[in-house]
Amino acid sequence: MTRLARALRLFLLLALPCGQTFPLRGQEANPRPLDHRQLMVVRDSDGTERPVKTVADWELRRRHVLAGMQLAMGPLPDDSRRVLLDVEVVSEEKTEKYLRRKVRYTPEPGDRVPAWLLIPQAVIGKAKSAPAMLCLHQTTGIGKDEPAAVGIRNNLNYAHELAERGFVCLVPDYPSFGEYPFDFKTQGREYASGSMKAIWNNIRAVDLLVATPEVHPLRIGVIGHSLGGHNALFTAMFEPRLRAVVSSCGWTPFHDYYGGKLAGWTSDRYMPRIRDVYHNSPDEVPFDFYEIAGGLAPRGFFSCSPTGDGNFDVGGVRKGIAEARKVYELYGAADNLRLETPDSAHDFPPAVREASYGWLEQQLKAPAP
Repeated sequence: MTRLARALRLFLLLALPCGQTFPLRGQEANPRPLDHRQLMVVRDSDGTERPVKTVADWELRRRHVLAGMQLAMGPLPDDSRRVLLDVEVVSEEKTEKYLRRKVRYTPEPGDRVPAWLLIPQAVIGKAKSAPAMLCLHQTTGIGKDEPAAVGIRNNLNYAHELAERGFVCLVPDYPSFGEYPFDFKTQGREYASGSMKAIWNNIRAVDLLVATPEVHPLRIGVIGHSLGGHNALFTAMFEPRLRAVVSSCGWTPFHDYYGGKLAGWTSDRYMPRIRDVYHNSPDEVPFDFYEIAGGLAPRGFFSCSPTGDGNFDVGGVRKGIAEARKVYELYGAADNLRLETPDSAHDFPPAVREASYGWLEQQLKAPAP
């Protein structure tokens, strides 16, 4: 077994199980957090700070990152909210290379998520399974229709393009977009943030993919642009079954987001606590994207971060990737971390998209460790 294979197995053993909350106690609830920019430091239960020297050291730090995320987003639901998915097929249409189904599934009591499920015809009714991708859309009124290329063709039809390459793709609506009307103050009152509600819906989407006969349950990844880009990152932090992550225009450290002006993160769709508890200050928010980039290790992480992205500064991304690389190197998985910086604005250009698809094939079409 290779060093990377051993690292992936260890990650799956040590990672927070999906649906399990992490209680905030001791240093996790300490109002004096570690420097989010310095990943190779961990704090013990007695408050002592020491260097991260082993994978076990990093996994302790990673648990502290998850705790910080839950301080800002609210707690991840436990398994008591995991009800039967009750998948309903609303409609079905054959395209040249895949079957497109409109489905609805139940993420928790009293809620239904609309989604597209794209299944390559090459695996339908066959004694073989395909890799799968959870495909998350950007901020757009049509929601899931854009990645699935329903009524629109542009640079963000990645679910359609991946399905044509042989991936099973599930494309859900984010709450309040597409066919998913959602009032965060009433329907989402059990959540402190829209971000955590979306994370939970996406974890249940992975449950749906695992239960789909055409899907290989150990070869699942996630891709998204902008809103979908950071939605992918957040979900993958809590969902270890996602083996590969592609984030396009989805992140930069908080100090580099519009010069540290965080109002854009504080709507009900995102994290109101950043405004109400942490005063829109990047110095106070209890997690940062440095830690998320490192927290994906040793799994594959492909970041498309254009030089002209006015939302997510590429300079901040470069700093985050440089620090995250130290964690990947700890696992012997440096080759699993990839940054592309195309000369474009807030977009997912064709050449980088194609590169990400080839990278996903390498990550997910090879046997899982």
